Amino acid sequence: MTPEAKVKKQVTAILKKHGAYYFYPVTGGYGRSGVPDIVACWRGQFIGIECKAGKNTTTALQEKNLREIRDSGGLTVVVNEHTVQELDIVFRTASEIPTK
Repeated sequence: MTPEAKVKKQVTAILKKHGAYYFYPVTGGYGRSGVPDIVACWRGQFIGIECKAGKNTTTALQEKNLREIRDSGGLTVVVNEHTVQELDIVFRTASEIPTK
């Protein structure tokens, strides 16, 4: 398993734990390039999650897509093996806020 695949596995475990809907978009052929690795919806919020390993950073095209998601009202997160647990903290903290 690649280092990035390990990050993706941790992210999906967090998403499952909190009951989020998620999928891995297909980007080849008819898909759109630069979309986040994982697209999720949780409590009505669209979330784009880009997974990286080590010191890898997002490309210009990935940044463009992440910015478009934020401009449309969605949330974006870029995580690596050192920051992935922060995603769980965000979900746990937000879970304490009652929904309407």
